[in-house]
Amino acid sequence: MTLVIGLTGGIASGKTTVARAFDALGADVVDTDEIAREVVEPGSEGLKRVVDAFGEEVLDDSGTLDRTALRRRIFADPDARERLEAILHPRIETRVHSRIAESRRPYVVLVVPLLVESGWDRLVDRVLVVDVDEDDQIARLQVRDGSTADEARAALAAQTDRASRLSRADDILDNRASADTLHERVRELHQRYLHLARDRTD
Repeated sequence: MTLVIGLTGGIASGKTTVARAFDALGADVVDTDEIAREVVEPGSEGLKRVVDAFGEEVLDDSGTLDRTALRRRIFADPDARERLEAILHPRIETRVHSRIAESRRPYVVLVVPLLVESGWDRLVDRVLVVDVDEDDQIARLQVRDGSTADEARAALAAQTDRASRLSRADDILDNRASADTLHERVRELHQRYLHLARDRTD
């Protein structure tokens, strides 16, 4: 069985940067955000179900899902988030299982923003948390998404708290350090994961 590392972290913690670093070292990165975009492409059954649930106001002028508008809806309404997850998660999980099964690299890094909250940690062998403090997350969200401070705080509140996330971690990457330090830590973890992957095949 392929070794699967669950990569998670709070919103705007730097998961994408870390995932790219693992990819460059030879890991097979499976990003559920990318798959989530695939399952709601124009013309897909997934997009039709989302529009049925939330209305055409979650579409942009081209008929593509407006992820920012949808994100604001679900962060403001926990019931809306549950409805969205019921539509998307089965479709995403089917593709995740296929890509893990097809992987020919030493191990898979499965990137799931809500790994612990959504129960996706059952699919992984180890949990790697990218960690920053909440003030950094709020500042990054305001820059990245044009969010207000209140919207950024609401986004954080929709996720599990930092302490709970860290308590579930097998490995932690502190993303408050320099880029060089972060990449050195990724290289160390890569060697550890290669060793664990070899142990599974011996």
